[in-house]
Amino acid sequence: MTETYPLPEACRDMGDVRAGVDATDRELMALLDRRFGYMRAAARIKTSRDAVRDEGRKAAVIAAAREDAAARGLPADAIAAIWDRLVETSIAYELDEWDRLKA
Repeated sequence: MTETYPLPEACRDMGDVRAGVDATDRELMALLDRRFGYMRAAARIKTSRDAVRDEGRKAAVIAAAREDAAARGLPADAIAAIWDRLVETSIAYELDEWDRLKA
């Protein structure tokens, strides 16, 4: 079943806004599920637990999020902070997965 909800510019009332926000949150959760699937894949592929944390990669991911946010007119610093938390949470999850699979 395909969910329908108005895009932001077509919202007529707060019911439309809330339906769109709720649907977007479900889409974000599906994307997070996929992202964390890549963390499980990384844990499976990496041969060393020390390879899980890569500060250079972390910085690049956060910088890309900041740049993308700025280009979209979003609050870049706040988005970078969210991405920092997302990446740290992903690293912790990958470490747990690595331990589960290989320890």
